[in-house]
Order: sequence, then structure tokens, then C-alpha cells
Amino acid sequence: MADRPYRASRRDSFVFPRGEEKPAVDREASAPLPAGDVLALAGAAGVGLYVVYDACFSYTNAHLAKLLSYPGARDLVGKNLSEVIHPEDCRLLPADTPPGVDPGALIVRLLKKDGGILPAALTCRSIDFQGVKARAGCVISIDTMVHRLGELEDSLKRYETILDDVNVQLSEIDLHGNITFINDAGCRMWKLPREELMGMNYRHYMKDRDIREYDRLYKKVYFTGIPMQNVILEVTDREGVQKTIEKSVSLARNAAGLIYGFRMVSRDVTEKREAEKKLAEQRLRLEAIFSSVKDAIITVDPDFAVIDANKSIESICPVQVCDITGQKFTACTGLCGQACAEVLKQTLEKKTAVREYRIECDHKARPQQVVSLSSSPLIDPQGNFMGAVMVIRDVTLLRDVERELRERHQFQRLIGRNKTMQNIYSLLEDLAGLDTTVLVTGESGTGKELVARALHYSGNRAFKPFTTVNCSALAEGLLESELFGHVKGAFTGAIKDKQGRFAAAEGGTILLDEIGDISPLMQLKLLRVLQEKEFEMVGDSTPRKADVRVIACTNRNLKEKVKKGEFRQDLYYRLKVVEVELPPLRERLEDLPLLVDHFRRRFNERFDKNIEGISIEVLGLFMGYTWPGNVRELEHVMEHAFVLCRGGTITLRHLPADITAARQSRDLPRMKSKATPAHEAQAIRDALNKTGWNKSKAARLLGIGRRTIYRKITDYQLRDD
Repeated sequence: MADRPYRASRRDSFVFPRGEEKPAVDREASAPLPAGDVLALAGAAGVGLYVVYDACFSYTNAHLAKLLSYPGARDLVGKNLSEVIHPEDCRLLPADTPPGVDPGALIVRLLKKDGGILPAALTCRSIDFQGVKARAGCVISIDTMVHRLGELEDSLKRYETILDDVNVQLSEIDLHGNITFINDAGCRMWKLPREELMGMNYRHYMKDRDIREYDRLYKKVYFTGIPMQNVILEVTDREGVQKTIEKSVSLARNAAGLIYGFRMVSRDVTEKREAEKKLAEQRLRLEAIFSSVKDAIITVDPDFAVIDANKSIESICPVQVCDITGQKFTACTGLCGQACAEVLKQTLEKKTAVREYRIECDHKARPQQVVSLSSSPLIDPQGNFMGAVMVIRDVTLLRDVERELRERHQFQRLIGRNKTMQNIYSLLEDLAGLDTTVLVTGESGTGKELVARALHYSGNRAFKPFTTVNCSALAEGLLESELFGHVKGAFTGAIKDKQGRFAAAEGGTILLDEIGDISPLMQLKLLRVLQEKEFEMVGDSTPRKADVRVIACTNRNLKEKVKKGEFRQDLYYRLKVVEVELPPLRERLEDLPLLVDHFRRRFNERFDKNIEGISIEVLGLFMGYTWPGNVRELEHVMEHAFVLCRGGTITLRHLPADITAARQSRDLPRMKSKATPAHEAQAIRDALNKTGWNKSKAARLLGIGRRTIYRKITDYQLRDD
């Protein structure tokens, strides 16, 4: 900053174009008042007024008579001026003054009628009064002047205090830009004392860019005469700090209406603007989050009117955001149940949160949709209750996953009421929490891998890896590398280290499928793993620990292979710590209706169909078939039927040709092998139990008519036990 303040000259005026000035006010000359009106105004004045002609009072007003203790103004008319002025002060009166010349005020002593003396300020000048040359003036009591000056001084002090206390800059500048007034807030804003700022030109403490902005603002106000309100300017103070100023500018006029400068109200809004910017950015982020989340979010006021909702609500509920905003929430739930409204109502009434309330939606657009409802009170920063917010989450898939996991943990994917299957369930429950090696045997398709997965996911290793190796699908060298891994260079093509399945299953379970088909060398290596709990990678002699539970599966008779010398006896007994032998489907045909219904529900979801069951002919065929592929074959047959079926019931024409070719008859009473009336009766009983003995639903499940099922119930003497 310069040592000497900048002082603008007339040449530096920023409001006038060169060579011309705009007149501040255009006024028409006013006509003089009639003499009578002038006297009326004088009579009402708050000062003593008089007119003297030939040294005598020709006119006085009432206020002057009061000052001099005369009853009325008429009592002064005719008296000589020297009668009311102290003799020593009469010499101070001018003998005469030219018209239009003001000699100024004289301090004289006036003589009151009661003998008192009144110090007063007296003016006297020559005028034309009612066509004659006279002298007129006014009289003001010195006491009154002192009193009024005191009051004025007090008022000025109060105003100065108020102006200095406000936290906004109040200032004035002249037409050249020199500061003529500034309050304390302005001094603090520009970090300069008032003594230095007064008279300084505003250009002195601003950058060139800021000066141009201010010049444009002042010129616009001057030439338009219209105040500019709340203009935002970016300026730099004397220390180089960037500030954001909110400024209002208006013209400053004198008593004659002439423009002499500008009045400004300025506020430092730097922090406010930064806060607004951050708030705007935060709002944009929240709006982005609000719009992007898949959960439906809806807010209501205390009167249950919808304040806002995100777009995701349209994918979960049968509503449009534009249709529900501002509407009563209860009016927006006409297409489904009122459960969500009840949740919100509880939050509004009790001002408490509701967490994870799960319901199944009751509207046609989304059958069987399951949602989770959560609501919380809306509280503003001051603690005022503003309404409630509800989050609606579609948990249909989660429900299905939970169901699947639950089935895994509880062996529910192994379906059957057969006594043998029930014993297996009990055994699996006993083995679930143990690390015991298990050998699962049974024909192909009986569900051996399901047993292995059930053991894993129900035990302590459920959250660790589950790894499967088909031992019959790989040659000896490849199987060893697959099981134990290999190091770089162990054999041709081993270009890098490879992790084996035992290492990948660390802490979890490894399933050795078709274990009966491995070579003697691999049998020996597996024996070591089971005995020592360690293995070696191919090409490396360093033993590695194996914290793995081993489950082996086979459809071969290992006992016979041991007798023939095709399988090591010691490995057999290491694997057969506990054996789980699964029965073939032909030995548990009473479970077939349950399995059929299980696959029906699964494929209905997969193919988005609504098949209600199989026909009685298909059931008879299934009960008479030997099922060499066991449960896996039944699954494939059902999938084939679902692909072809376009109605509500699977019939014979929807089955694979090799299945229908094996049937002997369409009539159940003559079914071959185990397709006996007892099997039919059991199937009907299972359907009745499943539907709570609702005969119509059981008939639809079996694909037969209501009359048929009533007749069968009577024939087989079935009762609800």
C-alpha cells in the first residue's frame, strides 16, 4: 500500500463521462406563495418571526409574543424594535442590507414585558413586504438552541453507536470515490483504522480487477438512479486475502435533491458462500445417493403427506413418484396392502423407529414379492419432529437365499420320508459339527454331493472353502498336480507354481468324488495325507500341512475292490471312518411325490411358470419306473416336462420318449412292480397332508379331478390323523 492515501481529483471522477456531467435533478421553477399563505405559515412556525417597517413591528407571530411574555402577537405590533432589544445591543443591528443578502445571525439580549432578559439569536434582512421595503427576521431562544443542540448531539451519538455496532459495513463516498463516512465494521473488513480510511479513495485498497467491477456498479447506479441490491463481488483486501462481498449501493442526495455521492451497505459473505457451496455440494451428493440406492425411500410429514420419494420406489411399488408427492400416504397404497402405512403410522404416533419388519406384498403386479420395512422419525437440528422416513427393501431374493442356506444347514435339500432317509438325516446331524472323515456311497444320482455339501455347510467349516475333485476325470499325473499342486519346472509345461485343491481348501472341506477309480500310486499319496495331515507339491519335497476335512464319494463297491486287491485296505478304512450309504430311488418310491413337488416349485421359479402338478397317469408311470439314474434322472425328466408343458398339469406327452416307452399300462391298479394301490394311496395321502387336507388343492397338485380324489379317499379309507 502506498504511504500517502490516494485522493481523487475532479478529473478522476468515475461517474461522469469526459466533457459532460449529468444533472442530478431536473426541477421546474416553483411559483411564489401568496402573501396571505406566507403569513399563515409564519404564524405556525416554531420560532419567533417578525417584520419591521420604519423601525416598528408590522407583524409578529404568536411564538415571538410568547418568548417576550406578551399576551398575543397584536400586542407587539407598532412597538419600536429598540423597545424589545437591550440598549447596548441595538448598535449591533445593521442599518440596512441589500435584497437577497443574508447578514447572518446576531446574539442579542431581548427585553421581556415582565422585565426579564432573553438571550436569543436574531436574524434581520431587507425584504419587500406587501409592496413596501421592510426588514424581516426570526428569533430563536439561546436556551432552546442549546437544548436542541444537546438533543441533536445525543441523537448523533446514539446513531453512531448503532452504526458502529452493526456487523455490516455502512459507508459513503463522494462522486470521486473518496470515503466520507465508514463505520467500525467497514474498518474491520478492510483492516484499516477509520482515521486512515476517511478521505481515502476506494481504489487505494483494491486490485485493478476489483476497481473495474466497482466502477461499473457505481456508474450503473448513477446513470439509472436505481439502487443495486445484494450484488455479489469478489475482492482482495490489502493483505491479499480473497473475499466475497455482498453489496447494496444507492445514491446520496443533499437537502436540495442534488447527488453528492453514494451510500453503501456491504457484508462479508465469504464464510457464508463457502458454507452454501459446501451445503450445495453435500446436497448434490445426498441427492445422488438418494437417487442411486436400490431401496425405496419415502418421507412423510406429521400429517401423513408424502414429502419426497426416490425413483427406486417405482420398481418396488405400483406407484409413480410424480403421482404421490404431496398426497396422503394412505391414498398411495390402494394397489397393495396397508402394512407399510401401519408401520409409518406407528412411527408418527409413537415417534419411535421400526426395524426390519418383513411382509409379503399383496398386489397383483408383483406376486410373492417380499419386502423389508424400516421407518425412523425425522428430527431437525433443533430437535423438532418433522415426520418420518421409511425404507422399503426388496428381499425376495434374500428370502430365497436364506431358504436355500437354511435347507443346506438343516439337510432339507435331501428330501424324503423313507425310514432309511430319516436315519441318514439323524446321522448327518451327528456328523455336522465333527471333522471326521466320511465315505458317502450309493448309486450314481442318489445325491452323494448333496450329502457332502450338507455336512460342510452345517459344520464349523461352513464359512471356509468347499472344493470338489472328480478323481475319475483326470489321469494319474494330472490328478496328483490337481490335488497337491506343483512347483515351476516340476515337469514339461510347468511354467509357474500352481496351488493344489488341498491348499485351496485350507480350513474347509475337500470332496474326493469317484474315489474308487484312482490308481494305486494316488491311493498311497492320499493315505499319507489322511495319516500325517500333510502333503508335498509335485517337484518339491517340502511337507505342507493340510487342515482340511476329507469327504469321499463313490458308486463302486470298495469292499469288493479291496478283496480283489484293486483298492488299498488301509486307505479304505481311513476313508470309512463313517459311511453314509444312500438308497436308490426305486427303494424309496414313497418319497417320489415329495421329490416331484420339490422340482415343480424349483422349475416354476426358474421358468416363470405356474404348473400345479402332474397327472395321475404320470404319477403311475413314475411309481412303476425303476429310475436307474435315481434322483438326478427324475430332476432331468421334470425339467424336460417343464420345457414342453404350456398348461397347468404335466401329462404323459410332456415326458421324454424313453420314459413313456417303459410304461406298461395307463391304469394304476395294474402298475408293474411296486406301482401298487398302496403307492397310489400314499401319494394321495402326501398331497392331502401337504395341502392341509384341502381336497381341491390336493386334486390340483396330483392333476386329477375333485370327484376322483373323493372317490379315492373313500376307496382307500384315508383319514386325517
